[in-house]
Amino acid sequence: MTGNWTAAVMAFVALFMVGGIVSFLKQGLKKGALLLGVFAAMATTAAVLWW
Repeated sequence: MTGNWTAAVMAFVALFMVGGIVSFLKQGLKKGALLLGVFAAMATTAAVLWW
């Protein structure tokens, strides 16, 4: 990546949330998974724009 730590942190946060989505779906919590999906998409967008 670049020397920009913010983009790396946002990418890590997005990947962490993807793990949460998988966990929520296994538990049957579809609304929580949807909410995390929205936040993960926002974190991914932030990482790409900061990069």
